Amino acid sequence: MAAPAPALSHEAIIQASWSRCRAFGLNHQSIPAFDPLPVDGIAQLLESQHSLVQTTHQEVLPYYENILSNSNCLIMLADNQGQVLTSWGTQRFIEPKLAHGFSAGASWMERCTGTNAIGTALACEQAVHIEHDEHFLKANRFMTGSAAPIFDAERKVIAVLDVSSDSYLPPSHTLGMVKMMSQTVENRLILNLFRGEHFQLTFNTGLNNLDSQWAGLLIFDESGQVLSANRRADNLLGLSLSRVSIESLFKVSLLELLNQPDGLPFALQASGRNRFQCLLRRPSQVSIKARVFTEAPPSPAPAPAANVIHLNTLHFGDSRVEKAVRQAERLLEKDIPLLIHGETGVGKEVFVKALHQASSRCKQPFIAVNCAAIPAELVESELFGYEKGAFTGANQKGSIGLIRKADRGTLFLDEIGDMPLPTQARLLRVLQERCVQPVGSAELFPVDIRIISATNRSLREQVQLGRFREDLYYRIGGLTLELPPLRERSDKQALFKRLWEHHREPTQWAGLSREVLELFDRHPWPGNLRQVSSVLQVALAMAEEQPIRPEHLPDDFFVDLEMEPVDTPEPLAVDLNDAEDLNRQLQAVGGNISHLARRLGVSRNTLYKRLRQLEN
Repeated sequence: MAAPAPALSHEAIIQASWSRCRAFGLNHQSIPAFDPLPVDGIAQLLESQHSLVQTTHQEVLPYYENILSNSNCLIMLADNQGQVLTSWGTQRFIEPKLAHGFSAGASWMERCTGTNAIGTALACEQAVHIEHDEHFLKANRFMTGSAAPIFDAERKVIAVLDVSSDSYLPPSHTLGMVKMMSQTVENRLILNLFRGEHFQLTFNTGLNNLDSQWAGLLIFDESGQVLSANRRADNLLGLSLSRVSIESLFKVSLLELLNQPDGLPFALQASGRNRFQCLLRRPSQVSIKARVFTEAPPSPAPAPAANVIHLNTLHFGDSRVEKAVRQAERLLEKDIPLLIHGETGVGKEVFVKALHQASSRCKQPFIAVNCAAIPAELVESELFGYEKGAFTGANQKGSIGLIRKADRGTLFLDEIGDMPLPTQARLLRVLQERCVQPVGSAELFPVDIRIISATNRSLREQVQLGRFREDLYYRIGGLTLELPPLRERSDKQALFKRLWEHHREPTQWAGLSREVLELFDRHPWPGNLRQVSSVLQVALAMAEEQPIRPEHLPDDFFVDLEMEPVDTPEPLAVDLNDAEDLNRQLQAVGGNISHLARRLGVSRNTLYKRLRQLEN
């Protein structure tokens, strides 16, 4: 088993790419060809890659929306032939005459468009960042791009994810972000492929990172044969994993491994020197063959621990959150629906998961539905299921729907204020009769579900505007709980440190610098906890093992901190080598680094570095 191939240096990547471009007969003045597919070809392409596009859009991009929503950048997903599948974000920075190259079916292979993030990442099979002047064709030098290939379980490149911009985001940030995004896509594709059918072993060097996208992931069957693994598993074990035995990777017998409690962390010694923290998750239906490895009939598995969110960890003394927790606890075993209200990103789903895990339904399904994310024409079939052949394009086996999947468990209806009115009427009937009628069927199926809903809208106002049914509002709102925005919470500092602890790698002990904690405390955080997580993930990737300092934060973080007047004052005549003068000017602007940097005519990062050098 060979070790993963070493990565090429940036200089080697650019040099090799330019050599290939010359071999293709391109010159710097060449016009990008793009070789767009015909309309029917685009339709076939998108149909063949439907699962990849859907997984990226629904299961990956939402985690990064706060970083990208206010940024002048475009995300593109292309197949392994460099053909664009779809894109998300803004195209404002794109040269109008090249706009067709950013549409589905356009090719970004080097032979068509020269050195570029998508084509070059495919050529060298590693993440790349291409600056303006590093593009071989001058026509492409209006942008920068970072791209990372997406690999399947056989380590073959199946796609590439790209973030392009006009340098509004720093190169190091976009490259770090696109690596995280591609790894998340790979993990989701593996989990979706094997969901519920085989054993899953997650492992990493520390307990705090077992649920991160950088954890190693192994899927193996009841005989111990490894069926699939992510690339992080390759790197942690120093091997290229393909059809090997789980017993050859760790110093443990299959019997011992299968007797580990489901969902509880435990330590394993690898065949080398490394020791890892692990989580084992069993398939939903374990075969008879698997059970012969146990010495006695298995007892019911304990409730998962590593992914359990305890109610008392949702706050660190904030009175409003504490009140919401105490009220919700009193209704845990009552048949009274809850409605959670709060801004986007305040942690509504985390709150609801904690309620589910604290209830007697904790071992039953928890089904979360984002009502705003499902297209209006599909929401009824997704929620209520459908009979086979109920409509054009329906799965020939039919679908039981998300409500029936939540039977005996908890159904979380997020952003319920965005649910179409016709669907509201059907949902009301389900809540009244506790039965579901699939689309195209005359049969009723009883369900036992706990309903918890959430919204960032005022449903009372929606009722008055005729956009939400009044009878449904009173049905789902037995008790309404308000989760405050992060900027109003009294326990912000503790939350920042907890989220840093959650996202850091085991070797990253340095923590958050005093300057960063002060900036975090002043920030309005319009994206709330979700935005904090996104900022910290990027900052940790940039800081590596150093303390997180302001220069490690994405530029977009500082946008909401800017309070200067529109008219920029004349540049100050200050000696950047004079620590006393710099500190005096900094005090004059109330410690606002961004304000002082603009007045000095230098970048914020330059000023931070200069201040630190003078301190030392």
